[in-house]
Amino acid sequence: MKTAKTGTVKSKIKRGDQVVFIAGKEYNRYDSAGKRQPYRGKVLAVDARLGKVKVEGAAMVKKHVKPVPQLNREGGIKEQEAWVNVSNVALIDPETGKPTRVKVEVRDGKKVRVAKSGKLIPELGWTRKEAKKLEEETAEEEK
Repeated sequence: MKTAKTGTVKSKIKRGDQVVFIAGKEYNRYDSAGKRQPYRGKVLAVDARLGKVKVEGAAMVKKHVKPVPQLNREGGIKEQEAWVNVSNVALIDPETGKPTRVKVEVRDGKKVRVAKSGKLIPELGWTRKEAKKLEEETAEEEK
């Protein structure tokens, strides 16, 4: 088993980015016409130490959950996203809409992510508060 890296590990893919699969099971999705359409989605979580990402609606797995009456949690079979290796996804270029590599440059004294086309990749500025608020909103919609 691969050991986790120690210290600070940076990832060029951040939470909230739009990515497309370039390898693996989700790369071989086919549409109704029989053409291959690699899955595109938004990154929900990033584990830079292990080099894994969770993409919304991709690599769905079923998890059997036991009920816990003390916590008001129902049991059953829940579907959730599984971790996918970061090498299986590529960031989508904001200009062309195609998969791209990312480099980090210093512009105006700040480090920014730049696509291969030279276009700046926008920082979505996700904070823990925003993520928690988004989770609460999706939980209310499910009810």
